[in-house]
Amino acid sequence: MKLWKMNNASFKVDLSIIILTWNSQEVIRDCLDSIYSPGGDLNFEIIVVDNNSRDRTKEILKNSYPKVKLIANVKNLGYAKGNNQGIEKSKGEFILLLNPDVKLIDDFLTKITKFFKEHPEAGALGPQLLNPDKSIQPSCREFPRFSTILWELLGLSHVFSRSKIFGRWRMGYFDHNSLAEVDQTMGSALLIRRKTLEKVGIFDTNFKMFFNDVDLCYRIKKAGWKIYFYPEAKAFHIKGSSTQKAKTKMIFLSHWGFYKFLKKYKTGWVNEILLIFLGGLLLLSSGLRILFFYLKNF
Repeated sequence: MKLWKMNNASFKVDLSIIILTWNSQEVIRDCLDSIYSPGGDLNFEIIVVDNNSRDRTKEILKNSYPKVKLIANVKNLGYAKGNNQGIEKSKGEFILLLNPDVKLIDDFLTKITKFFKEHPEAGALGPQLLNPDKSIQPSCREFPRFSTILWELLGLSHVFSRSKIFGRWRMGYFDHNSLAEVDQTMGSALLIRRKTLEKVGIFDTNFKMFFNDVDLCYRIKKAGWKIYFYPEAKAFHIKGSSTQKAKTKMIFLSHWGFYKFLKKYKTGWVNEILLIFLGGLLLLSSGLRILFFYLKNF
């Protein structure tokens, strides 16, 4: 795993906000404007890594947001490599990974940094995410197991979504209104302590699109840090604004990421046999989901 340390401590700021864009012209203004809303005396920087957008994203950034540090890639490097670029250029004590389809509410930045300063045991933190209609968007999950895919395919995770057995992965039993220590929070808005990343490493680029945040949270927890869900900090999230533009590819990559996560951490001959079985189930599941997607949009 690639480790990383800040190159120049003399240029440290309180918070580095890293935004990865790909054809994000429809949402990037709202995202950046919400960051620049009054936020106390917080000293922060914004780094946008653009994965070769073909729309007006880069033009908007250059013309309207000159303070933003733009890294313009000549090809789409994926989520993990793109965010790693931003992390390696960052100077903040804390690092906020933010999707361009997220809009911060009120004094979001002040709240999350204050919480981190008061909780030195916290390695990462996720806020309460809201849908555009202000309803709560579930954003916490437990780490996946072999049983997870079985409950998903059998539909038991949906029928008994609030069960701590069948619904444990999606945490259907959790109200998302209470401060809690969790396994993982959605990477759409994820605050991470710099010291934590220096200890556990940055994103594993073997996870190009999905499960890279799950893998990072797993390493953070394994290293002894705590991950919190902090509902006092709130943000709107237009879920899937980028992934919907390449839906079928995203379906396959999400299933592939699930498989690679379990393969990375489940060792031994028994698990090897289970992984073969799991791989077949995930191929079947992704195929069916892609078929249903085409039928639905035919």
